[in-house]
Amino acid sequence: MQNAHFSALTAKHSSLDQRIATESQRPLPDQILLAQLKKQKLRVKEELSR
Repeated sequence: MQNAHFSALTAKHSSLDQRIATESQRPLPDQILLAQLKKQKLRVKEELSR
């Protein structure tokens, strides 16, 4: 079960990373959305490090 949780968090972290990259490459990126995505990614990263 621990391994499944870790895998899910890793997948979510990767997904957030892709969404951040995609949004950043737009001509006018939504700064509020980027901030929210980065906060989510940081929370996932903190959870992974536990």
